[in-house]
Parts: sequence; structure tokens; C-alpha cells
Amino acid sequence: MPPYSELSTTIDPVAADAGRPSRPPRGGDRRGALTSALLSVATLAGFALLMSAVTAPAAGHQHAVHAGPVAADYVAIEAAVAAPPAARTGPAASTGAFTSRCGRNAEGHRNSDNFITAPGRSNGAHHVHDYVGNTSTDGASTDQSLAAASTTCALGDRSVYFWPVLRDIRHAGEDAGRPGGGSDGNVGHILVPARVAVEFLGNQQAKVRPMPRFLRVVTGDAKAVSKGSAAQARARWSCSGTPGRASSTRYPLCPAGQQVRRVGEFPSCWNGTGTDSEDHRTHVTFPDPATGACPTGTVAVPRLRITLSYDVPPGRSFAIDSFPAEQRKAITDHFDFENVMPESLMSRVVDCINTGRTC
Repeated sequence: MPPYSELSTTIDPVAADAGRPSRPPRGGDRRGALTSALLSVATLAGFALLMSAVTAPAAGHQHAVHAGPVAADYVAIEAAVAAPPAARTGPAASTGAFTSRCGRNAEGHRNSDNFITAPGRSNGAHHVHDYVGNTSTDGASTDQSLAAASTTCALGDRSVYFWPVLRDIRHAGEDAGRPGGGSDGNVGHILVPARVAVEFLGNQQAKVRPMPRFLRVVTGDAKAVSKGSAAQARARWSCSGTPGRASSTRYPLCPAGQQVRRVGEFPSCWNGTGTDSEDHRTHVTFPDPATGACPTGTVAVPRLRITLSYDVPPGRSFAIDSFPAEQRKAITDHFDFENVMPESLMSRVVDCINTGRTC
């Protein structure tokens, strides 16, 4: 299909003829006028048909094409802001770490569902997620179905860890005509992370308590653009060989040989009662950024951090999936989690963190 500029050129002769003075038609002129009119109608009809094909949404969707990403959505990592320093560690801090080894989704477990924010719905996310951990996760998942499933993680960790896929946008991709993919404007070849690190960390001011089984936690804001607010956005983009620099709003352009990194830092101050809340946020909140302490009325639980590393093509060639209205902006990056660890494994996680060990 030609671009709009080429389409408009097609009808310029018709527009040019529109202002010419008329004269009484002779026989040959009548045939010429009729032919010209028919050609004009056909041209305009063809143009309207092409424009409908370009602008009409795919069946069942409100939007079929994203407005982004654009050049302004990328930044050279050297020009990114300096990362803020972490809060100082207090005397009662829990300084250990536990890594759950879950692979990098080389198996290709993906779908465009989200059982936390859109339970029971197929394509509830309108963008594709990568999963590690629980192998059964889809829109119909329940606590019970997850507890009965297998996992890619070691030590029987059946938890669910997921995030939007990252794509090489120079190519159409394998799912160009499917929901969540091209039908929702998310075009491109899906990139498998080179490395996925799933870590549970401590609190700067207190020992941590066990997470309850089936605790659901989200971080980031998948709709930050349409909301016009970054209040809940938690995106963090960086490069593997440029420490201290990160962007929350733009994709990093890394020097040759460095990997693009995405970090999902989860809230870790639990209200002590619910495993979920209506907005999926108020039952688990973030520590105070200045002190690292949990707010009054909450307790510290292991702090989940997911770090994804990618080998990406050079230049402005990659973007995450998003809801159609979010234009694939870097600020909309987000991560989701449900704890389905056996209680014995969660106790081991807590012990490692509270005793300052790396497990």
C-alpha cells in the first residue's frame, strides 16, 4: 500500500480540474467529460477504500495501530539521569538475598492474558506477556490451578512471574495477525531475554516476614500514558555496562557490546491481611524512598526484583508491547507476580534474607 502522500498525489489532477471554467460540451467533449467523471469517481472511491483499510480497527478492537514508538522515545544512556542513591541501611536491616532460578522463557510460554487484572478474559491485556515459573498461567488461572501446576523454577517454586514482551520492531513478527500481537498494534519479532534474574531482597530498616501464599503484587503502570500520570510508573531502563544511569521514560540506546536492561522493583510493605485488593496495589505498598522504612500499619516482606537483560539490534529498533492507547512507551513497563512458593521454601527465603546470606 502506498503512503498517504502517494495516495493524495493520485487525486491531484482531479482537484486541479475542479476550478476550470466550463463550456458547452460537443460530442467528443461529452465522451471525454463522462470518462473524466467516471475516472474521478473511481479514483475517489479507491482512495476512500484504502483510507478505510488504513484507519479501520481490526474486528473486535478499538485500536489496531499504535502511534509509537517514535524517535523521541529513545535516549543515549550517557544522557540519561543519574540513578538516585539507595536509602541508608539501619541497624535492624535485613541484608541477605535469595535467587529463584526460573530460566528465561526459552520455552515460549506467552499469551495476552492477565489473570490478576483481567481474570477469566482471553486477551484481557491486549499485549503479550512473557512468563517464567508456573507453566499453566493464562487468563483462567486461579490460586488452585496454579498450585497444582508444574514450574520452570528450581526448588518447587510455582510462583508466577510475568511482564510485557520486548520486540525487534524492524520485522512484522510471528503473531502479526493475532490478538495481543499485530491485531492490537504490537508488531515485531519477540526477543527472548538473554538473562532473567529473580531476586528476593530485604528491607533497609527491618527484618522481613514471610509473604502469605497466593499474595498477588504488581509494579509499574501499564496505562501511564492514557492516565497522563507517572504516579504509579516504576519503569527502569538501563545498560549493562553503564552503571549509575537509567531512564524511567525512554528506551536506552546502549554502547556496542552492552545489553539493554529492564528492572521491575516490587512493593514490599504488606498490610498483614489481604492477598489482593481491588486496585491490586493498596494491600502492598512501597517503603519510604528516603528511609527505606515501611509505613505504619504495614510489615516488611521479601522485596522482589526482576532484572531482564537483552541483546537488541542497534539503534531505535526495539519496544515493549502495550495496550493500544499507550503507544508502546517505555514508561508503561510493568511486572506482575503471584507467590505460589511452598511455605517451607518461603521460610528458607526469609531466613536467608534476615541472616544476611546470599542463597
